[in-house]
Amino acid sequence: MREAVVKRKTNETDISVKLSIDGLGNYSVVSAIGFFSHMLETFAKTGLFDIEMKVNGDLQVDQHHTIEDSGILLGQAFRKALGEMK
Repeated sequence: MREAVVKRKTNETDISVKLSIDGLGNYSVVSAIGFFSHMLETFAKTGLFDIEMKVNGDLQVDQHHTIEDSGILLGQAFRKALGEMK
């Protein structure tokens, strides 16, 4: 199975992603940004990826770092899960 688990912790964020590319569209997204969580859930459901994400960020500053670092980590998870891309 093409799967990956990745984590990222910075001064601004603490995020973990568990991804299965060959999934069924199952998801568990924990984020304090409702619309962002909804978009990640829709992405998983329509793309038939299984995603578990826990997203914590410095929302007292703004949402920028939280969403940016989530995108970075999600990209890393896909790259890792795809392996040699065969």
